[in-house]
Amino acid sequence: MTRMGRPRKDNAKRESITIRMSEDTHKKLTEYAARHNMSMTEVALRSLEEFLSRQN
Repeated sequence: MTRMGRPRKDNAKRESITIRMSEDTHKKLTEYAARHNMSMTEVALRSLEEFLSRQN
């Protein structure tokens, strides 16, 4: 019997974190994501990647 579900990717994201934010920050994030047709996760990942690239 074959396995069901999503095929595995070589670069699959397997790690996760949970953050708490103020209502105001959450509202800004939600609005930004909607304006740019992005998920909140995509906005957060892109922002974090940009921030970390500036630290080197």
